Amino acid sequence: MEFRIERSALTDAVSWAARVLPVRSPVPVLGGLLLDTEGGGEGGGPLRISGLDYEASARIDVDAEVVRPGKVLVMGRRLLDICKVLPQGPVECSVEGSRFTVSGDGARFGLSVLPLDDYPALPPLPQLRGAVDAGLFAAAVADVAVAAGRDDTLPTLTGIRLGFDGDTMTLAATDRYRFAVRTLPWKATTPGETADVIVSARRLTEIARSLGRSGLVSVALDAGSAGFEHSGMRTTVRLLEGRLPRHEKLFAMADPAVAVVDRVRLTEAVKRVSVVADGDSPVQMTFSRADASVTLRAGYEDDVASQRLPATLEGAEELTVAFNPGYLADALASFTEPSLRLLLLGAAQRAMITDEAGTDVHRHLLMSVKPQLA
Repeated sequence: MEFRIERSALTDAVSWAARVLPVRSPVPVLGGLLLDTEGGGEGGGPLRISGLDYEASARIDVDAEVVRPGKVLVMGRRLLDICKVLPQGPVECSVEGSRFTVSGDGARFGLSVLPLDDYPALPPLPQLRGAVDAGLFAAAVADVAVAAGRDDTLPTLTGIRLGFDGDTMTLAATDRYRFAVRTLPWKATTPGETADVIVSARRLTEIARSLGRSGLVSVALDAGSAGFEHSGMRTTVRLLEGRLPRHEKLFAMADPAVAVVDRVRLTEAVKRVSVVADGDSPVQMTFSRADASVTLRAGYEDDVASQRLPATLEGAEELTVAFNPGYLADALASFTEPSLRLLLLGAAQRAMITDEAGTDVHRHLLMSVKPQLA
């Protein structure tokens, strides 16, 4: 095996494939990356780099000048470390006996070769279900992932619901204290295609970030895994068991008070007053219809902070709610619209954040806590 490639292209490809490698594994070969250049003779085919663990797999094709085709399995993280310190410019890679060599601009590295016979086959891509815009998909995953749980003893809640219904994709996540939902258009392979699965929020976030922000991402599903393909990159991830609670009833709010406030100013104010909020002590928000304002307060006794902002309120003359400052900041950061619409039921009840128009495209539900400031 022998090939030539630009250092930047090799580094990017190795870095992308190495994302799925386990940090520690009782099976040494699972720490390896498979490099495959069996595309033909000189200049005759791409370099394919792949890796896997028990939860996910990744495969990427990248242009390379193939001198001598073949396959080799080497420790992936060690190869990535080498790629990061290689000089800029062309790199030559080859297998010499039981060693894989990487050299460029006078620098030369050797890596021991792992046994190919012990390496499991890469799982196939599941059944193709449709395609979604890469940029919209990445943004939607980021918007809902903030609400996913972090407690591994409740694995289902650490996931993102991926649902298809006709020409709509729905992503949702909850940790029981907040619930984020995004919908976006999608092109189903078969008209009327439906699905409802749970994918690890951490894995899906990595995948969405890495696939790029232009073009279409192909989405595939079967009974146990999800697959994503885009511009020569293919990755699979095992599905989580269980189902998230349905959000439709939770999001149905009868006769709420409705406040509208500037997103950037509210985000900055929450960050500012939270400086004195110890631990999870709440940020309190008092909306006044008469003054067309909202006053944010946080802290206790002499260590307090407050800020007043313009805001409109309909459906009540005055209303006070309070939120966990971290949860509130995460929710606000997931929006990009100039103004936000808050649907409020009152203290210690549900509150909904959406865009000013009140569309169903992006919604974030938070539980208000009991205000603790006079």
